[in-house]
Amino acid sequence: MHQGEMPSLERIRRVLHRLPKRAVPVQEEGVAEAGLIPASVLFPIVLREDGPSVLLTQRTEHLKDHAGQISFPGGRFEPEDESPVHTALREAEEEIGLMPAHVEIIGYLPEYWTVTGFRVTPVVGLVTPPFELSLDSFEVASVFEVPLAFLLDPANRQRHAREVLGRLRHYYAMPYGDYFIWGATAGIIVSLAQALDAASGGRDSIDR
Repeated sequence: MHQGEMPSLERIRRVLHRLPKRAVPVQEEGVAEAGLIPASVLFPIVLREDGPSVLLTQRTEHLKDHAGQISFPGGRFEPEDESPVHTALREAEEEIGLMPAHVEIIGYLPEYWTVTGFRVTPVVGLVTPPFELSLDSFEVASVFEVPLAFLLDPANRQRHAREVLGRLRHYYAMPYGDYFIWGATAGIIVSLAQALDAASGGRDSIDR
């Protein structure tokens, strides 16, 4: 994405995969596939009249994994889940009360492998208002929306480094008001921005 440019939803549709697990995964530094836990997140693009926004959650501070962090709704694959879409929609309904009827699935981003041991399938969906949310207070402290144009603008993207599990790790961050969006959430957002950049450079889609 170029600074200040907002892609159309049709352009976003074109760069997404039609099926999950078709791309080279995005890997955090030092991650190997062996032992990774399958998981899915919903990348929910809300169709607001003044422009699309992305619905994000802030996790509660007492959780074992990613406590207090900004996240997409989602979680690990369960045996009863039929697909990554089922996992993402089930978790979104359980965590924030977003009903599947409000979500149109439009494709997938490459798997994202995390240093905390997850193999995440990002499922991109369009969310049609109006909708009501009901938060699971054990997992979710709050929900908020960020303009999609802000998240895709490289001017709002930072690179940081910190020690995680004894290793210096570099990661993206996107500060937004009082929220610090970083780690896997920021990395997945950047993967969409990079796919759009690749498409504008002459590729129509990352779906191969």
